[in-house]
Amino acid sequence: MLYHAYQAHSDIMVPMRTIAEMARKALGQPMNGMAGHPAMAGVSSLSAAYELISRAGLTHTRPDYGIDRVVSGNVEVAVTEEAAHVTPFGTLLHFRKEGVDAPQPRVLIVAPLSGHFATLLRGTVKTMLPEHDVYITDWHNARDVPTVHGRFGFDDYVEHLISFLEVMGPGAHVIAVCQPCVAALVAVAVMSKESHPATPRSMTLMAGPIDTRVNPTKVNELAKSKPIGWFEKNLIATVPFRHPGAMRRVYPGFVQLAAFMSMNIDRHVKAHQELYENLAKGEREKAEATKTFYDEYFAVLDLTAEFYLETVLYVFQEHRLGLGTLTYRGEKVDPSAIRKTALLTVEGERDDICAVGQTVAAHDLCTKLRPARKKHHMQPGVGHYGVFSGTKWQNQVYPLVKNVILQSD
Repeated sequence: MLYHAYQAHSDIMVPMRTIAEMARKALGQPMNGMAGHPAMAGVSSLSAAYELISRAGLTHTRPDYGIDRVVSGNVEVAVTEEAAHVTPFGTLLHFRKEGVDAPQPRVLIVAPLSGHFATLLRGTVKTMLPEHDVYITDWHNARDVPTVHGRFGFDDYVEHLISFLEVMGPGAHVIAVCQPCVAALVAVAVMSKESHPATPRSMTLMAGPIDTRVNPTKVNELAKSKPIGWFEKNLIATVPFRHPGAMRRVYPGFVQLAAFMSMNIDRHVKAHQELYENLAKGEREKAEATKTFYDEYFAVLDLTAEFYLETVLYVFQEHRLGLGTLTYRGEKVDPSAIRKTALLTVEGERDDICAVGQTVAAHDLCTKLRPARKKHHMQPGVGHYGVFSGTKWQNQVYPLVKNVILQSD
């Protein structure tokens, strides 16, 4: 009933949002002789209110990456998105640069599957593109995947990473951001144990929950506050019949978004108050920056129930990787099998989602990797998102990532 209640509310809001948008556009039409009139201040305020109402809703389709050109080698080149490999649950998306003849290091950016689309890493991709041949795991919305395609759990996620690396071929590099750091480490360990030719040359793990027993955050405490059965009973819903994935059991993206927003609700309320004020005052540049952020933030994707529940259980409740009890397809995962893949871990000083110490724990697991092939960086002054986006990512973190890739290539 959870998903059906959400869908019903969303449907009811559509006419209201449409009317508000029509009213906003009508108020935006210039009126002869009224420019500068005191009454126009009230009109601007009303128009701003209508715009906020028209935006009061979520979207469930992936936003555009919007990366069509990039400067590479001091030359501006066109960028084309190409699907290098497609499964029902995800696409290996390649950002192919036109006219770049010299080979560049191939990098797979592993995006989280946690309620938002991979476009959340748009800034990460844009920073990497000029000097790297970039691919990304573009996960699909589970509510759009028909049940005939079966389940998609933690092992299936890992299998996708291995398959994607196989498609990219030998000599690639992996950068995992947030939640998939565990899956990326598992994939590299499995491939290393098998001496797989496509085993990546380097692995960068950024702000990921390798071992959440270290400095537990509110997110970690919430995951352990209830038995896994509670999560299944209260947070899992069935996709309504109107969608392609009808009857699939999912963890809805709108539930995850609500959880994220509740952690910093005052900040989000303040942001929308400031958006209203900027719109009313005609400060369009400031308003557009806020709208751009929330257009992305309010684009949500559903996770399959099995992937969500297994992640909560394996990573956050039972700490299987850190305790050495995690398995992949029935075989115990052995991070000590990683002997050749260089390791870089990155954490943010103010990260309240994945605390300092949780990602660097990977170094203790990769016991057979020589010290010279292990590096760690704690970025001062940033929270979770600042590790992989923004100016400090571009100016301080990225150069370290680039150097590890170059040294391993």
